[in-house]
Amino acid sequence: MGTIRVYYTSVTGSRQVKQKQAEVTRILDINKTKYELIDVSISEHLLQEMRAKAGNPNAVPPQIFNGDDYCGDFEMLYEATENEEVWKFLKMASIDKPAREEIAV
Repeated sequence: MGTIRVYYTSVTGSRQVKQKQAEVTRILDINKTKYELIDVSISEHLLQEMRAKAGNPNAVPPQIFNGDDYCGDFEMLYEATENEEVWKFLKMASIDKPAREEIAV
């Protein structure tokens, strides 16, 4: 298993990008996932590296990787969260979670 890396930007005029980045870190924090933030605004090289690894020359932050393996972007993480498949999205071994208890009514 590699390190979860989130490519983000600390310099943006886009409220939407800021919100997506905040939501990505919130989701990772809720799932108790350790991650590394990589700020593409400090270097054009980092921006190009993110785009090359994502396989999209127009990719914008946030982009999420497990080591050098591309996991996806905000929309893909959000969908995985809705489907309770965050670990699968992050390409991590499933952590045993207590089964939900269903209450009969």
